[in-house]
Amino acid sequence: MLLTDEEKRMRDGAEGDAVAAAMDLLIRYADALGAERLVETRNVAGTMTQPSPAKAALFAEGGWSRVYAVTNLDCDRDLDIPRMKVPTCQLQHGFGTDASGLTPYPDSSIALQEDAEAFVSERGVNILATCTPYQVGNLPVRGEHCAWMESSAVVYCNSVLGARTNCEGAASTGAAALTGRIPYWGNHDPAQRLATHLVRADVQVESFQDWGMLGYFVGDVVQEARPAVVGALAQPDLADLKHFGAAAATSGGVEMYHLPGVTPEAPDLEAAFGGASVPEARVYDRAARREVYEALNSQGDSDDVDFILLGCPHASLDQLAEIAQLLDGRRLHADTELWVMTPRALRSVADRSGYTRAITAAGGKVLTDSCPAMSRAAPPGTRVFATDSAKQAHYLPAILGIEAWFGTLKECIDAAVTGRWHGTLPA
Repeated sequence: MLLTDEEKRMRDGAEGDAVAAAMDLLIRYADALGAERLVETRNVAGTMTQPSPAKAALFAEGGWSRVYAVTNLDCDRDLDIPRMKVPTCQLQHGFGTDASGLTPYPDSSIALQEDAEAFVSERGVNILATCTPYQVGNLPVRGEHCAWMESSAVVYCNSVLGARTNCEGAASTGAAALTGRIPYWGNHDPAQRLATHLVRADVQVESFQDWGMLGYFVGDVVQEARPAVVGALAQPDLADLKHFGAAAATSGGVEMYHLPGVTPEAPDLEAAFGGASVPEARVYDRAARREVYEALNSQGDSDDVDFILLGCPHASLDQLAEIAQLLDGRRLHADTELWVMTPRALRSVADRSGYTRAITAAGGKVLTDSCPAMSRAAPPGTRVFATDSAKQAHYLPAILGIEAWFGTLKECIDAAVTGRWHGTLPA
């Protein structure tokens, strides 16, 4: 490992035992990766506050300093955790007080999490509490080296924003926050950001649902590689790209993609591949589209829907506005629950804009900070849920043992109002 003088001082304890432990972790991590050096970062997005039985036991042993040392620094020594060295935010975590009584998620966990928030916020962590930090203030610039967790956030950071991060973990982000360093490898290296595969859409990709299904196809095709995607693609917006990337990171492990003419590092197809020869395209046609739709709807048998989940990744203001409009003047079926997940900061704007009022007047709930997959909690008695998120349709049946339907936002709202699923794949 090539260390700068400042990195050597941190390693040797000049900034305290916690920073030295963080440097020790990063050096071991870099060595395992084969990285020859570290790179400076001033943008860390990790998770430090979500409660768990293991964290509760560590907290009982020695408070949140003990929890941070073990889970965020891989260190079993008692450490005094200082203020974060660089700007750091908390990603989504467990449910907050707005979900109290709505789910089996215990109030004791909510209280423990609030205590953790107080601990880390005193040390400079911004509690954004969302899987979409770029929607609520953490917006890195192109080329900036970051240390982010959460698959949908990572793929958006790399692809749409043109910043640079690998998919990090709780320990590496915990160490990066105290040192301002992360191993230089993978997506930090410009040579490792070029496209490796070509996917061509021969069927029109225009709607939110279209972008999710295309993303799910792309992830399955390329797995952890870097696709360039061309073809019959309408101009996407923030929600489309969020949805596309989340789906690609779910069916595969995509951390970066290129849409020539849309994403910042691919003004054209030649640039996406760095001038190298372009491989033969994998084709997304009507047959492939049908296969994706059937795969996402293969985990539902009953047409009786009792739970509708929207906002994965967390809903944007435009999505909240559309949900409110579709619910205007309508009421949920007596046997259904509707949850809309969004960042707490956007919930505040939605409150002022009237979107929350329209959703709650219909019987829905606007919840923040988490999601049923993250907190492993849905409305009591849930058997069948519907969603417009390919990511949640993929994960939630395995996590909670429930059936799933995937469709358009309108189909999900109709299911919430009627209690029945009537989704079909558009021609």
